[in-house]
Amino acid sequence: MTEPSAHLELGSCDYPEHVPEDRWAGYAQQQRELGLTFVRIAEFAWSRIEPRPGEYDWGWLDRAVEAYHAEGLRVVMCTPTATPPAWLIRAHPEILPYDAQGRVREFGSRRHYDFASPVYREHSRRITRAVAERYGQHPAVVGWQTDNEFACHGTGRSYGGASAAAFPEWLRQRYGTLDALNEAWGNVFWSMEYSDWEQIRPPVLTVTEPNPSHILDYYRFASDLIRDFQAEQVAILRELSPGRFVTHNFMIFESGFDHYEVSRGLDFATWDNYPTGMLEFFAPPGTGEDVKTRYARTGHPDLIAFNHDLYRGVLGGRNGLGREGKGTPNGPWVMEQECGPVNWAPYNAQPAPGAVQLWTAQAWAHGADVVSYFRWRAATMAQEVMHSGLLGHDERPTRGYAEVAALDLSQFPVGPVPARVALLHDYESLWLYDAQPHSASMSYWAQTVAYYSALRSLGVDVDVVSADADLSGYGVLVAPAITLMMPERAERWAEAVRGGARLVCGPRTAFRTPSGQTWTDGQFGPLSSLVGARLRQYDSLRPGLEDAVSGGYSARFWAESYRLEGAQATHTYEGGPLDGEPAVIQHGDVTVIGAHSEALIPDVLREVLGAAGVTTADLPEGVRLSRRAGATLVQNWTGQPVEWQGRTLGPVSFEVMAEG
Repeated sequence: MTEPSAHLELGSCDYPEHVPEDRWAGYAQQQRELGLTFVRIAEFAWSRIEPRPGEYDWGWLDRAVEAYHAEGLRVVMCTPTATPPAWLIRAHPEILPYDAQGRVREFGSRRHYDFASPVYREHSRRITRAVAERYGQHPAVVGWQTDNEFACHGTGRSYGGASAAAFPEWLRQRYGTLDALNEAWGNVFWSMEYSDWEQIRPPVLTVTEPNPSHILDYYRFASDLIRDFQAEQVAILRELSPGRFVTHNFMIFESGFDHYEVSRGLDFATWDNYPTGMLEFFAPPGTGEDVKTRYARTGHPDLIAFNHDLYRGVLGGRNGLGREGKGTPNGPWVMEQECGPVNWAPYNAQPAPGAVQLWTAQAWAHGADVVSYFRWRAATMAQEVMHSGLLGHDERPTRGYAEVAALDLSQFPVGPVPARVALLHDYESLWLYDAQPHSASMSYWAQTVAYYSALRSLGVDVDVVSADADLSGYGVLVAPAITLMMPERAERWAEAVRGGARLVCGPRTAFRTPSGQTWTDGQFGPLSSLVGARLRQYDSLRPGLEDAVSGGYSARFWAESYRLEGAQATHTYEGGPLDGEPAVIQHGDVTVIGAHSEALIPDVLREVLGAAGVTTADLPEGVRLSRRAGATLVQNWTGQPVEWQGRTLGPVSFEVMAEG
């Protein structure tokens, strides 16, 4: 079997079932000639694999795999469980999920199943076993992708049917008694106490907002279902296809489950990168439409980079390296990479010339060992006819194809990302924060990305890791929005600080207990001694309302002040209801920024990074630096030339520079 390359490798997502069979061999040859080495197939092919119950048609897929194999392409085979066929749904409509409005989500697209359905779990195991028995030992098949894009289209949680039926038992296993549950949720409030497990339903369709503790546990429950669903598939694939990697293609800023838990058992993570479409949904809040327009043809560099860094670190390794698999790379992948306009955003601009190459280079610099383009040929039917491919509808190469053909992969060596800064992330904090944001302008992702973007604007490499990860070896820890705190987490952070790390926290840090309540002795709960302060007041600011901060700064959207218990104020509020109160505090090597200010955050971080010996560089708008394997990638994400350190960076371009 082919050994892993010493540099970045490329692939594509192909759909032989979408085109006449006489195209298959030619496409495989063309993929090889383009420099692709991997091809992902069959994630949506269940109805062709099993057109009727128990009746399998392997012939077409056998021939497709052989066509790729003949050209030396390495196949990533998928379990097709994201698209249960019509015959299964009509025979067992109880498989279908419910939305948050209590409506059944119907057949006719994809991801139309409830993870809790015992019927569907049985069929998931059955089809996974069938595909693994057929291709698990095939020499062309080097790895597996489970299902496809868990939770996409809001399908991570079903609010009726099998999930609603299973939720009370999950709670009983967690709490043991109703008294314990009622206490944890604070159900004495509004007379919400339960006297029987079967009285409990999903937290939707309530007259006003549901109990945040109820929400938190339902989200935990739904995440556990996804974890267990995937674990069943992984066990079968390990049994029947030893020596091959197993991965899943995760999504952009997906909030529907705990990725750290769901990733357990995988060899490495992959994710699906669509920079222009992502920008329409996740542009930094409060920046207006001008940011979307400015980056419409490239996407925003920090939104993309955050996801690269998240999925590099989701398995807990400092550099995201998974177990070695024979003939396969060790690091994370981009399983689907945009190579032209997408079809699913409110606006779908043509990418700028050079953008496909820029995205590929950025993926490499943030740790990807493989970039796989979506898709080989643009679809000529159904929901994705407006989506681009490396080939157009007419089979002619697109501009994305030409950019891929022009890449020099030798300039992208594989190796570690040398980050000395860790940004701490936690899905339970995300769920709690967004359950009660207290501000229409703020969210967990908005606050988290503000700190991440500040670090990137300073030219700093970042590992995005779990708030409960091993933090040894980092010089600076940044916890933008870890609102859920428990004693074990607080002690882990304190140990890291004692070990020499500097900690920077954002607003609402340690505001919540593990059950979703607030600490009876106030924020920061078990983190209070490390922080040397307690919360005094918080101020939710509507757009246009700002709190001035000493040094010429202004807080937008959120401001909180503190009662000092050993810490010192480095910045205070000036005027308004928080006048004279601490806005930024420092206690030894711990800093808390209470004022949400796009100007203040990078200035505080610059000082902390400098004290930790982490080199910074104030980069021009749209210019970013990323380092990997002894090389530095300099990127210009703007549509204009930029002067930087005596060189001119061309529009939408990159340059690989050797360190030293």
